[in-house]
Amino acid sequence: MENHSLGIRFCFPNNNLSCIREFRHETESVMLYTFIFLASVFTVFLNLLVIISISHFKKLHTPTNLLILSLAAADLIVGLIIIPLMGIRYIETCWYFGETFCYLFLFIVFTVVSASLGNLVFISVDRYIAVTDPLRYTVRVTTNKTIFFIIINWLCSIVYSVIILYDSLFYPKEKGGCFGDCTVSFKLKHVVTDLIVTLIFPSSVIMSLYVKIFCVAKHQAKVVITNTRISRSQRKAAKTLGIVVVVYFMCWIPYYMVILIEGDQSTESIEFNVTCWIVYMNSCMNPLIYALFYRWFRLSAKHILTLQIFQPSSQYFNLFPDYE
Repeated sequence: MENHSLGIRFCFPNNNLSCIREFRHETESVMLYTFIFLASVFTVFLNLLVIISISHFKKLHTPTNLLILSLAAADLIVGLIIIPLMGIRYIETCWYFGETFCYLFLFIVFTVVSASLGNLVFISVDRYIAVTDPLRYTVRVTTNKTIFFIIINWLCSIVYSVIILYDSLFYPKEKGGCFGDCTVSFKLKHVVTDLIVTLIFPSSVIMSLYVKIFCVAKHQAKVVITNTRISRSQRKAAKTLGIVVVVYFMCWIPYYMVILIEGDQSTESIEFNVTCWIVYMNSCMNPLIYALFYRWFRLSAKHILTLQIFQPSSQYFNLFPDYE
């Protein structure tokens, strides 16, 4: 009773170990919930368009598009699970979904992030082969090989998430803290490992590949014999997916900078929360990039939204009426 008179609120008033709940004005809460709802719906809707397009239309069943499909699946999970739950936790400043689901949720977050990055690495490799060795591309990169590497990517992401969250998943009682909290604390070695595995190493690989891609593409543009519809299409695909990669790292680099500068206190800062939401919003940016640069995506989205995909043989619709 004394705590209530002092204006102190708890996540679970009947629990002596409850975390303290921060007070938010009703107007602020309504605005934040509206933003979270729109961000979640927007992200899910756009990535569903990508997933349905590539899954339904036969002409989109290419190795590159399968990698885009895998990336869209990861972004869909962000919009469907991560954005709503992180939004509720941020607004209420409490975790109301139980300790077990907290660890499962953290596991999902790390798995999805790792899988997204792995997809970008494989997309870079795919574009590198397509541009530097176009004559043997269909032999070196097949649908079965791509599916195999997508499965390997998700399995490796799961294993990495278990390793990085090992102490929190298997020794939760040693974490301490109050009841109603859902955070994970890392030792310095874990932070450094995560920084190398999920930022420095993959970004070095991706950037080096794209530098080579654009050098080769620039050289090809000067050679008339290679300046065909196919080579132009491959270069355009490399450029578009390169933008996806650049946007991804632009969203993630501020987050890692805050983590490194603020250390253990970062989860309490405004900077940390802002950079986190920039990362989450990256999941709805990729479909927008496809819409701007890929005519096939705009046409497939039109067929989906007008329900033409329910017509007989709609999976064989021509999404490439003109050259790209």
